[in-house]
Amino acid sequence: MKKYGLLSEIRRRRKWVNLGQQMHKYDNLLKRRFRADRPNAKWVTDISYIHTKEGVLYLSMIRDLYDNSIVAYKTASRQTVNLVLDTIRLAMKKEKKRVAAELQLHSDQGFQYTSPGYFNLTQSYGITPSMSSKGNPYDNAMAENFFSILKTECIYRHKPKTLREADALIDRYIHFYNHERIQTKTGVAPLTLRHSA
Repeated sequence: MKKYGLLSEIRRRRKWVNLGQQMHKYDNLLKRRFRADRPNAKWVTDISYIHTKEGVLYLSMIRDLYDNSIVAYKTASRQTVNLVLDTIRLAMKKEKKRVAAELQLHSDQGFQYTSPGYFNLTQSYGITPSMSSKGNPYDNAMAENFFSILKTECIYRHKPKTLREADALIDRYIHFYNHERIQTKTGVAPLTLRHSA
């Protein structure tokens, strides 16, 4: 390289700064056991990015492993802890009378899920957090799976130009997904199975 005057760019390791906030880590209680024998016993959650010409729309959702239904979802133009907290609040508001005594909520190790706000909110609802091992997407495969379905069947086909358009597409698709889209493993739509439980 010296002979030919070549230089290589070396990527420096990124230093993560805690900014004085306590980081909460949780054991992987789910351990890739992606089946639940009753509603509201095992939930998975994650955030995905929906690209538009106006910028990125962030989608936070909670999926129930009993019937694969989307229990709650929220969108925002910024990825914040509050986006995740609002999704949990919405899920608990909708399902509070039917939540199992031992509700697990599984996530990856994103900053929203290690935050004090997440810790405090899950504690206040009596939710038991579970967390993927570092850098292992397979531990949260059911959350990733939903985003893949959404993007393949909806987002990539319609290519939303604006955040508002993306929001409307997500609303329509999740309604279709919960009420009409047949699940291979059950032969019925998620909410059909849920209402028969």
